[in-house]
Amino acid sequence: MMFERMRAWARQVKRDGVTLWFAAQHPLTPWYAKLLGVFVVAYALSPIDLIPDFIPVLGYVDDVILLPALIWLTVRLVPAPVLAECRAKADEWMKTSGAKPTSKVGAVLVLAVWMLVTFALWQWAVQPWIRN
Repeated sequence: MMFERMRAWARQVKRDGVTLWFAAQHPLTPWYAKLLGVFVVAYALSPIDLIPDFIPVLGYVDDVILLPALIWLTVRLVPAPVLAECRAKADEWMKTSGAKPTSKVGAVLVLAVWMLVTFALWQWAVQPWIRN
């Protein structure tokens, strides 16, 4: 029972990720929902995670908490008629293709975040140590 509910929730999150892909292209989606939607979709479809899965516990935080929360928030920003139309498109797309698309933009975004974090850590931790 609980396993089946979790499975249905996971399918819904996956479908809503694809829904946001369509909503970001819809002319009636507000600009702020498009902006957040593009970010969420790029990250969701990225082949690279912000927190790699091999890191115990933390590696799944983005998959289990962060990404669903961002998807939920973005879906709430999309007008109901647009959301219904985009969900229908997502359902049809998932039936015909069977797999989610991937995003090279998302991969570049994740790599940019990793480079920014690395640079910040270098400036904060290593650079002062080298000067002394």
